[in-house]
Amino acid sequence: MTFAAWRPPRALLWATAGVVALGFLIALEVAARRYGLPGPITNQAQEVIFAPKSGPLLYASMALMMVVLTWRQRFIAAGIAIGIDVIFSLVRWAVDAKTTGGHPFGNGALWVILGYAVIAVTRRTGRERVLLLKGVGLGLLLVTGRKTGDTWLLITSKTRPAVLDQYVATADHALGNPSWVVGRIVKATGPIGAHVLDYVYIQLAVAAVVVALYQLRNVAVERRFPGHHLVRTFLVIGLLGPAIYMIFPVAGPIFAYGADGGHWAVANLWPHTPPSINAPHQMPFDTITPRNCMPSLHTAWATTIFIHSRKGPRILRFAGTFWLIATLGATLGFGYHYGADLVAGVVFAFTIEAALRSLDRGWDRSGIQLVTYGATVFAALLVSYRYLPMQMAKHPWVFGPLLILAMTSVVYGYARTTKLWEPKAAPALQPEPQPELV
Repeated sequence: MTFAAWRPPRALLWATAGVVALGFLIALEVAARRYGLPGPITNQAQEVIFAPKSGPLLYASMALMMVVLTWRQRFIAAGIAIGIDVIFSLVRWAVDAKTTGGHPFGNGALWVILGYAVIAVTRRTGRERVLLLKGVGLGLLLVTGRKTGDTWLLITSKTRPAVLDQYVATADHALGNPSWVVGRIVKATGPIGAHVLDYVYIQLAVAAVVVALYQLRNVAVERRFPGHHLVRTFLVIGLLGPAIYMIFPVAGPIFAYGADGGHWAVANLWPHTPPSINAPHQMPFDTITPRNCMPSLHTAWATTIFIHSRKGPRILRFAGTFWLIATLGATLGFGYHYGADLVAGVVFAFTIEAALRSLDRGWDRSGIQLVTYGATVFAALLVSYRYLPMQMAKHPWVFGPLLILAMTSVVYGYARTTKLWEPKAAPALQPEPQPELV
């Protein structure tokens, strides 16, 4: 028995997504205000005038928006953005305004994105208006996603007074405490290695934009977006991931077992002394540190960059591989994540990617089975970290390979299923032999 492929109307999808996104942003704004801090809407509005938190991200967002423009329009837009940033810099210099905590550039890119939103509404009609609005929305979504993530992290630190780090650290013995191992390696490389990994870790969204620009390179010519691309997966991971933080709050090795945790830490052990195997329990923690470890969203994002770069040219495939490896090294080497977080992050990424690809092509049996299997493995990982950490720590040669096998099975299932989804090339018709004339 096979399931008939089902695809909801595209207009309905856009309308539903817009309503849900707006309601979600308003809810986060209200939640942040309850703690006396601005929410994602306010933070984004402030960057129209004040120094932006991430100038490179704003320019990357503008680059995404420009995929719907002609080359002439792109050069004009880039020139206007740079010109506006020069003016803002001169004004800040004249009034001696500080840019502490922000970048001296980026406002111009945001102004250009908003300007094209106005142009789309007032100067475009029909399909051209829709295409331009999609481009503007794509650019704004990337920036808004960053602001939304920041607010989510604030909420996790305020609403989850206790963390489950001891459970994950105990379970991590099954993997050989990789954060402690990689942390010592990174420290041994000195400042050069740390700076490279830090740049890779911080500019992950910019790397995603580079891959997305390759995927969307023909939008201006074809006048339509492809059904599925990297930005969709990137945004959905950022939307759903923090919800898991609320269920499974974890601060990270450098905070729970390192100097950055202050008096809240179990002890100053990271990265030189792995924690001993003791019965874990919840531990209270401060109201500042985000509980953003389980799963590792940086790992999930880097994994999607790797997946989507596979069909690009060799240099893009190399960059995708490098960014994945470097991100894994940074998440572990800086003490931001346990190895168990990374395993969960990979499974999370492949499951979300499978769901979005199934949504684009129409749900069928293979898509439902793949997503269901990935979600089941992900849930099993969280349950095992929470309720079987002592067994995992005492029997690492059993549970370590099982964790890797579970993750690998999801990766293999995705690769095998999506390969079957690829269109098959029809064999070329051979001309029939003509009878010889006598």
